[in-house]
Amino acid sequence: MRFGQRLYLIEAVQGVLLTSGHFFRNMGKHLAHALGRRDARGAVTIQYPEERRPYSPRLRSLHRLVRREDGSPRCVACMMCETVCPAHCIYIVATEHPNPEIEKMPERFDIDLGKCVFCGYCVEACPEDAIRMDTGILEFSSYSRRGMIYTKEILLSLEPIGPDGRPASPVPIPANRTV
Repeated sequence: MRFGQRLYLIEAVQGVLLTSGHFFRNMGKHLAHALGRRDARGAVTIQYPEERRPYSPRLRSLHRLVRREDGSPRCVACMMCETVCPAHCIYIVATEHPNPEIEKMPERFDIDLGKCVFCGYCVEACPEDAIRMDTGILEFSSYSRRGMIYTKEILLSLEPIGPDGRPASPVPIPANRTV
């Protein structure tokens, strides 16, 4: 090994030149964009929340419950999602459905998003396709643990993601969310 290679001086200078070249090239594009040229875009900066990066259609976002034609939840309270959940964040209490052809329905269906790991096992385990993770809502928060529990009513009010990739439903804020 030569003396120059042992000092890593040449390699360090080449790295600094490469990094500074990328930096100044992107800085020029960002400045041109800020001064009005809309076609000049920097390498990675997205002006969030006005701009959203495109997400994969398989993205697992906030849960929602699917409704039947009569407005009742499609869930038959089989407890499969509650059983398969590795975080034990789903709580279901079953009751009789008014329609005699349907055996049960959930009286209470809560998901504690503070515990949820968004693995998607509940969606895969559901035999009725009653729970989905396709709302596109990624921004939900609370100041308390109780505010992270989403009830059946909130989950039924959510809609799937729109064709433009934006959430169709507003971000739900539970009533018991305290400031």
